[in-house]
Amino acid sequence: MSFFVSAIVGFFAFLIGVPVALSLARAFGLYAVIEERKARVFTLFGEVLGTINEPGLHFLWARLGVKAALIPLFGKVHTVDLRLDQEYLRSQAVNSEEGAPMGIGIWYEMFVNDPVAYLFKNADPRGSLRANVSNAAVRTLSNMKLGDMLETRHVMSQAVRNEVTPRSVEWGYQLGSVYIRKVHFRDGQMIRQIEEKVVNRLRQVTSAIHQDGANQVNIIKSSADSKAAAEFARAAAQRPLIVGTALQQISADREVMESMFELLETQKLLESGAPVTLLPEKSANAGLLMPLLAAQNK
Repeated sequence: MSFFVSAIVGFFAFLIGVPVALSLARAFGLYAVIEERKARVFTLFGEVLGTINEPGLHFLWARLGVKAALIPLFGKVHTVDLRLDQEYLRSQAVNSEEGAPMGIGIWYEMFVNDPVAYLFKNADPRGSLRANVSNAAVRTLSNMKLGDMLETRHVMSQAVRNEVTPRSVEWGYQLGSVYIRKVHFRDGQMIRQIEEKVVNRLRQVTSAIHQDGANQVNIIKSSADSKAAAEFARAAAQRPLIVGTALQQISADREVMESMFELLETQKLLESGAPVTLLPEKSANAGLLMPLLAAQNK
């Protein structure tokens, strides 16, 4: 029973005593636990004793000396976030070389690289960085040609970054990537005029395409008609040659030629539908009266 009682007492002693002991150790500045991508700045009577930005468990008396015990009573501990952050500035007013009012959208990254400068050299480092990026965009991107402003975004991004980086380092900020994400017109009337020009240009291009297509169709049709007419003319020219050759061969035999012409003449008479009077063959004893009587009887 004494073993179980000792075990239970020891369990509750550790359960309660260990958190209390760790709290007292932290209260007297014995140690500190630094999280990932966090930094702590320890100040005493307005003086910076030290900065710890490495994650893990740190014994403050070994790093800061005996003054670390006075920090919970007379000093202050500042926690600074070192994680990468980003921000987007919309429609920064910039004028092109031609005088067109443009809007520039700037996306940039930043992180704290000097916690002491971030805390004590600028009351609002994030706002100052935002204003510095906006002013740098106006200074470096104004009076650019409109075509370059719409096409060379990488060069524009590098110009803004090179302009802002020296000032941001003084405030403890390290500027990361800078990218011009959007370039647009800010004047509504100009936008409408550009839209009208684009629509008119599209109509002209469409009409030109239709006209070119119609011209191509007409050319193809004319070529086809010309070739067909040439072939028909060639065929019409061949017909007399063929007929003439056949008649020449027929005329070689006189009887065949006479029979053919007689047959053709008879065929034409039959096809014409005209009345035909047949006269009997004239004999030596008969006069003209008999044929006329025969024709009248018909």
